[in-house]
Amino acid sequence: MNFVLQIVFLALGFFLLVKGADWFVDGASGLARKLGIPQLVIGLTIVAMGTSLPEAAVSISAALRGNAEITIGNIVGSNILNILIILGVTALIATLKVADSTVRYEIPFMIVATFVLLWLGYTGGQVTWLEGVILWVLFLLYLRYLYMMAKKGKEEEREAEQLSTAKIIGLILAGVVMIAAGSNFAVEGASNLAKALGISQRFIGLTIVAFGTSLPELVTSVSAARKHNADIAIGNIVGSNIFNILFIVGTTALITPVTFASGFVVDTLIAAAVGILLFVCVARTKELRKKAGIVMLLAYILYFLYLL
Repeated sequence: MNFVLQIVFLALGFFLLVKGADWFVDGASGLARKLGIPQLVIGLTIVAMGTSLPEAAVSISAALRGNAEITIGNIVGSNILNILIILGVTALIATLKVADSTVRYEIPFMIVATFVLLWLGYTGGQVTWLEGVILWVLFLLYLRYLYMMAKKGKEEEREAEQLSTAKIIGLILAGVVMIAAGSNFAVEGASNLAKALGISQRFIGLTIVAFGTSLPELVTSVSAARKHNADIAIGNIVGSNIFNILFIVGTTALITPVTFASGFVVDTLIAAAVGILLFVCVARTKELRKKAGIVMLLAYILYFLYLL
């Protein structure tokens, strides 16, 4: 009975996280528009970070509760899953076109960010406050790069629905409450499930929690592919992976030191290797095709077997 209850807690947590993040993004975007912030800036910050809110909430909540293995496991596991499962499945639905800048700058930057995380965690066995500052500096540089790229591309301002002040406040407050409650349910359910099954929090963090917090990216990418907008999928996933490392681990480390268990060295190396695999698959053709998608899904099966 306790086992079933923990699964219910986990599922409820994921639902609250995904829906809460959705409402928070809508409310925050509406507030930004009311304050006259350009649509371009809203897209690069609030909306881009929106799909990473579940990872952020779960990681910070887990670190504060002393379940640090879930923190790093969630981030590294999500980054591996984002590429191998989400891009793998999306590539089976439609060929994904990749922007030149994504191949030349963003994917290499994602790989570098992964190695930076590996180095910070490996050298001291934890990511400290000062190292959190280093990650945040890299994050701000990445935001600056995004802004310059968007300005260079001269993106058009799009008219969006103007929400009432009451609705904006309601969405933001409801989103924050749901994200906070959802992260608590997810972390509690995940840790208790690990104990009930006699498996490590590392395994739970790298698999179940990683999948649950990656749901927004999965829904966004598959939906984009079905609507023939598949070219945005890779940019979104790569951006989300960079946010996960620099913003989430950086922010968590500013609040409390994040323990980096020795077992995560191999997982983080695999996350870097997965980034390199993505680069190799798209470097020449500027496309992610069905064959590459199959290779990615097979690679995740091998990784899952390794975890078992």
